[in-house]
Parts: sequence; C-alpha cells; structure tokens
Amino acid sequence: MANTIELARFLAEVERRAYRQAVFAVRDEQAALDIVQDSMLKLAEKYCGHPPAEYPMLFQRILQNTIRDYYRRQKVRNFWVTAISFFTSGRDDEDDEPMEYVQAADEKDSPANQLMSGKNLALIEAAIEKLPPRQREAFLLRYWEEMDIAETAVVMGCSEGSVKTHCSRAVHALAAALQDKGMTDE
Repeated sequence: MANTIELARFLAEVERRAYRQAVFAVRDEQAALDIVQDSMLKLAEKYCGHPPAEYPMLFQRILQNTIRDYYRRQKVRNFWVTAISFFTSGRDDEDDEPMEYVQAADEKDSPANQLMSGKNLALIEAAIEKLPPRQREAFLLRYWEEMDIAETAVVMGCSEGSVKTHCSRAVHALAAALQDKGMTDE
C-alpha cells in the first residue's frame, strides 16, 4: 500500500515534465499524451514493488524507450502510408495546427513580468525543439530531470563521455540560438 501511494505521488510530480519532454521529442501533443500515459502505466504495472528511490531512473528509461517505439511505429506507418497513397486520391486529413503550450504563471508576478517570462520560455522551448534528438534527450535528462551523468548514460544507453559531449553541444547550441534571438545572460 505504501508503494502505491509513493508511486502515485511520484507520477503526479513527474507528469508535466514528462509531457513536456515527450512533446519536444515527438512534436505532437496527442502522441505525447499517449507516450506519457503508456510510460506511467508500464511503470505502475511492472515496477510498483520497487523502492521509490528507483522510480525516477526507471521512469525516464521507460519514457525514452516509449518515445523510441513511437518513432519506430511512425517509420513503419509512414512507409505503408506512402506506398498506399500512391494508389489513393491523395486526400490529406492531417491537422496542421501549431503546438500550443499551457504555461502556469506565478500569480504574484506582474502581468509585464509574466508576459516577458512567457516570451522567454517560448524562445527557450523553440531552441530546445531544434536540437538534434540525442542532444535534446541528454539536455532534458541532465538539466530538467536533474539526473547525474551516470544516470543519464544508463537512461540513454550510452557512455558517460557521450552524455557529456551531447550536453556540451546542446548547451552551446542553445546559448548561440538564444543569443541570436536577443536573449543575454544579463
């Protein structure tokens, strides 16, 4: 019973960050919701009995694998859609709506500060979205999920040196992109 409560508390705590991470990875809000939900279910079904201290590592590994599975399915699906579309009328039913983010603003900030923070956050999110997938994954795990290098290496399935390289490149790319947009460290 205690593990169930701890698991529920952990999932409530990680839900928004996991969703944001999935949206950055797949660039589709609905798919991101499905990925997070599937990841949470897998953690609950298979690892509920594990100590709560292991939940962050297990969940991140599950989330990253679920994102990779999504891309594998998309690759197969796109192959068949392309092959079949050759024989069909070519009608396109895709929604081309831009991705919208819900931002929780701090109520004690002034409207001007909230507006500036929202714009800065949007610039940062756009810069993160443009990172290559492995750099984005390393950056989000290290700095958003606050995992150490060893934990990030385990989740990503690579060496600690690769994590350092991906993080360094991501930070430099983000700094350059944000500087180009007029954001400075002042």
